[in-house]
Amino acid sequence: MPRILTYNVHQCLGTDRRLDVDRVAEVIARCRPDIVALQELDVGRNRSRGVDQAHALAEKLGMRFHFNAAMKVAEERYGDAVLTPLPMRLVRAAALPTLPEMTLLEPRGALWVEIELDGGKLQVITTHLGLMPREQRAQVAALLSEDWLAHPDCLDPVILLGDFNAPSRTRPYQALAGALQDAQRALKGRRTQPTYPSRLPILRIDHLFVSRGVRVLNVEAADAPLMRLASDHLPLWMDFEFKDGG
Repeated sequence: MPRILTYNVHQCLGTDRRLDVDRVAEVIARCRPDIVALQELDVGRNRSRGVDQAHALAEKLGMRFHFNAAMKVAEERYGDAVLTPLPMRLVRAAALPTLPEMTLLEPRGALWVEIELDGGKLQVITTHLGLMPREQRAQVAALLSEDWLAHPDCLDPVILLGDFNAPSRTRPYQALAGALQDAQRALKGRRTQPTYPSRLPILRIDHLFVSRGVRVLNVEAADAPLMRLASDHLPLWMDFEFKDGG
């Protein structure tokens, strides 16, 4: 039974203001995932002591990784990654639309990999959407387009996951939930679990969306003292299986 996890690691800067890559690695290891999607990773940035956080976390967890730099400033990079020990192929890593008239908005991107799992091929797309509703709507429209989810190669089974900065009442969330199933809502009789802020989570903005070929078995926001310290988000994981053999 494979497990996939999404986690905004906040540059490995904890709620105690301590920068600690090892602690984030411990959080991930405690969740025992087979596939990990991470957001807000620093690579070679002065503010995080120049560490390549994607590489460091993959090394500590014994996994391979692909990283997408949503933002580049000289040699410094910042973005998202997928880590796994499973065979993995990079399909696409690219920017998402922004609002050109708002020059101070943080650039956003998405990362698509294909992972060999249980005799099948799983399409995994991770992203970290912007904060402005109009920006989010443009980014979701891009994700639903032929560049990503509607691409001929993006075949079921598919998992879209990450930090969407969009609670369930928002139009961006509803557009995605209309195309894919929200994994937390797939479990009947279970209350959905918020992930932000980690010290006292009240918002559900980290999501796992699945296509029809994915059966959701369990979903948990990992809520323990260590998780509340390591980042300002809680990690969210899902146990799943392929329907009809993948």
